[in-house]
Amino acid sequence: MIKIKKQSKQISQLKKGDKILIDGKGLIVDAHYLFQDHKTTKEMIIEVYSEKTEKEYQIRYFDDQVETSLEFYALENEFQYTKKEVGEIEW
Repeated sequence: MIKIKKQSKQISQLKKGDKILIDGKGLIVDAHYLFQDHKTTKEMIIEVYSEKTEKEYQIRYFDDQVETSLEFYALENEFQYTKKEVGEIEW
């Protein structure tokens, strides 16, 4: 499980250009959108990238259970994201 170290605002308010730290590494928000509406909860995706490496990532979560549902994925090829283990996140 990813530990939320610090929040400057609610995760739902993150938008393009905001900065996120994953295990101390800086990433920039490119997009934040609804992935799937499950009627009682919404599955959300935050697309982020590294300015240094130009790698792309996704942070996925359910809007009603952010602390327990956060997951981090790295884009491995043009279409495939792979789940990665990370320790903490802050924004």
